[in-house]
Amino acid sequence: MNWKRVGCGNVADFFSVLIALQMAPAVRQGQRFAVIATNDNAGRFPPVEPIGAGLGGCCPRCGKGRLFSGLLKVAPRCDKCDLDYSFADAGDGPAVFVILIVGFVAVGLALWTEVSFDPPLWLHFLLWIPLTLALSLVALRLVKGVLVTLQYANKAAEGRIDR
Repeated sequence: MNWKRVGCGNVADFFSVLIALQMAPAVRQGQRFAVIATNDNAGRFPPVEPIGAGLGGCCPRCGKGRLFSGLLKVAPRCDKCDLDYSFADAGDGPAVFVILIVGFVAVGLALWTEVSFDPPLWLHFLLWIPLTLALSLVALRLVKGVLVTLQYANKAAEGRIDR
């Protein structure tokens, strides 16, 4: 793994800077910098912006291959760079984000419609059930792609206790 120094000064990166500084050898006192890990394949593959690749359903390493083999099923490997996607385990994260986001939008619109227009109950069912299903399926694929690509970019793995 290659290490390089990068300027830092934003509060949001405080904990990642702390962890990186603990891992870095010979840190000088009073100097503001973060130590970040660079991609081991930096020479072969250009850097890929993880959120853009996730939203586009592209490979997190090369940015060209397909991430999904179905609507929500992650492919076994990239068809362009041969990256093994066995690391990709988004778990329940995408579902939780989608429930919170789509639920907020659907309930907010339903309440606004009820207060403004007072439609009958059958019209609410006709409007909000298909809209909620459609938004959920679209958002679930987008959020799952982003979480998998961020998982690769940050080298996230299952937590473990070293003894």
